[in-house]
Amino acid sequence: MQEKSLKFHSELSGKIKIIPTHEFKDHDDLKMVYTPGMAYAVEEIARDPKLSFKYTWRSKAVAILCDGTDVLGYGNIAPEAAIAVMEGKSVIFEHFAGLSAIPMCVRTQSAEEVIKLAKQIEPSFGAIQLEDIKAPECFEIESTLKKELSIPVFHDDQHGTAVVTLAGLINSLPLVNKTKEDIKIVINGAGAAGLATAKLLDKYGFKNIVILDSRGILSSDRNDLNKYKIEALEFSNPENISGDLDLALQNADVFIGVSVRDLLTKKHIESMNSKPIIFALANPVPEIMPEKALEYGAFIIGTGRADYPNQVNNVLAFPGIVKGAMDSNSQISEELLVNAAIGLAKCVEKPTPEKIIPGAFDKGVFESVYNEIVKN
Repeated sequence: MQEKSLKFHSELSGKIKIIPTHEFKDHDDLKMVYTPGMAYAVEEIARDPKLSFKYTWRSKAVAILCDGTDVLGYGNIAPEAAIAVMEGKSVIFEHFAGLSAIPMCVRTQSAEEVIKLAKQIEPSFGAIQLEDIKAPECFEIESTLKKELSIPVFHDDQHGTAVVTLAGLINSLPLVNKTKEDIKIVINGAGAAGLATAKLLDKYGFKNIVILDSRGILSSDRNDLNKYKIEALEFSNPENISGDLDLALQNADVFIGVSVRDLLTKKHIESMNSKPIIFALANPVPEIMPEKALEYGAFIIGTGRADYPNQVNNVLAFPGIVKGAMDSNSQISEELLVNAAIGLAKCVEKPTPEKIIPGAFDKGVFESVYNEIVKN
């Protein structure tokens, strides 16, 4: 796979390029796309900057802003190395949503500088997608930009994972004859994806959520929590238990892992309630391999891998969410994200344990997410 991938990327010299939307072939075309024809659009936009969405590419342009501090499973690497990931996102945006997405991998690890850069580039784009920015800086960047920019801002590492996970749980509950009000959910990992997932599940109506970081359960008894983990206590750990994963999983119904490989054991799964739901989302090696989880008694399995059923893949969510927010002139709120998850869940007409989440190329995925957003 490595040799094939490197050959693929080398031969392409980049997975994206900019092409004109109008055939450029003669002097008449030159007069329209450049001077003097462009002057009339310039004059209109100068009178009303909002007309840039009508007369330029802004209504279909997304900036993918990345500082390279939390790239895939590699962590804090050079922004140049992140370009290949962002190009992939660009291809996905174009294919599923018809949006032109430009990778912008920047050489800074300062939240303040990323915020400043986003404000500076806002006039050229219709939305900004934040990618691969480490926690807790990503929370500050996203919340500030949502307040201060007039275009949608979406952090895929947080909310893409959260939306697909919620969609999977919506379709799982009827299969195990349980309700959102009654089940216990354990989320291992209190970074961007873990905290965002917990928050969205609470918004949907799940009542008993327990979150763990590398030091154990988030509880009010701890004095080492950052402000974002402290805020999470407002909607998690209702019994204020303290301890490790062993304690957290006792009588739990759902495990969601956004943490580290090979974490979950037979003992863990056996301590859970009947028909346990396991979303082991660490990549490329999950908290437990699906075949092991099934052997130990799991009823429904989801992973981040494409070689197993029920892949929790952000590609299912972000094209429809960003395009829907752009077309409805909406900032990306929790209500919007819940609607996106509901739309995604509807794509699976008859859920089974092996099919609670659609595949990326299943018919109607983008449309279902997009339509659920714009109609609300």
